[in-house]
Amino acid sequence: MKIKKAVIAAAGWGTRFLPITKSLPKEMLPLLNKPLIQYSVEEAAACGLELVVIITSSGKREIEDYFDRRFELENILSQKGEHRLAREVRCLCDLTDICYIRQKEQMGLGHALLTAKNIIGNEPFTLFLPDDIFEYGETVLRRMLDISEKHNSSVIAVKPVPETEVSRYGIVAARRLEDRIYEVKDLVEKPSPGEAPSNLAIMGRYVLTPAIFEALEKVTPGKNGEIQLTDGLNGLARREPVYAYEFIGERYDAGTLPGWLETTVTLALRNPELGPRFRNYLTALLQRTGEPTSRS
Repeated sequence: MKIKKAVIAAAGWGTRFLPITKSLPKEMLPLLNKPLIQYSVEEAAACGLELVVIITSSGKREIEDYFDRRFELENILSQKGEHRLAREVRCLCDLTDICYIRQKEQMGLGHALLTAKNIIGNEPFTLFLPDDIFEYGETVLRRMLDISEKHNSSVIAVKPVPETEVSRYGIVAARRLEDRIYEVKDLVEKPSPGEAPSNLAIMGRYVLTPAIFEALEKVTPGKNGEIQLTDGLNGLARREPVYAYEFIGERYDAGTLPGWLETTVTLALRNPELGPRFRNYLTALLQRTGEPTSRS
């Protein structure tokens, strides 16, 4: 079955970015001149997904407003001769069809996904965690969609991480089938280095069959009463094959302040218009900060 729908999880409070996230959704933090969530929406649209379901929560109306029309702004830009900017603003609401649903309680990623059950229905779909920015996002997702459609199964994006970092991620135990493709046998949420079944860490892209909803409904809430997606995926893997795709390219974590800064710098350096000037600035800045503060 051709996959037509995507879910973007955007209901979290963004406490790592307080106090700014007291009034601004974390997903609206800028990466260059676009908010973080736009990268996921553009990736979904580029892969031909026809409906994006964004899971939000209280205080996140800015996301809805951002992807809506702003006729007055478009007219002002056009009158000023800023036609390129007017087109960019207009294109935001034409990327793909978007609908919104709220997670009314903060009960984990698995619970958030369950709120989209009635919208998704009995269809496979993709799930985006917008904190994760992939270097080759469209290419990675297209490959995952191909694998899912070939095997009629769920697919998880994974990448090897150093042993010292496995406790930060969900980790899969998997059997290698072919180059970069694995069959998942087990999933462990944030294991200690000595208990991790591998170093293949789950990253923020999933292609899921609708059976994930039934699996999540059977999950017993864990710490803080949360329903974890990893537990649901474990239940799913016991019922039907689940595959992992070891993607090519970098993945940037914009969900923490250091990661957001690193992602911003990386994107700026790669931007053909900003890159040369920004690189010169950073080089000069590092040279200045590396000089002694006093002379003898």
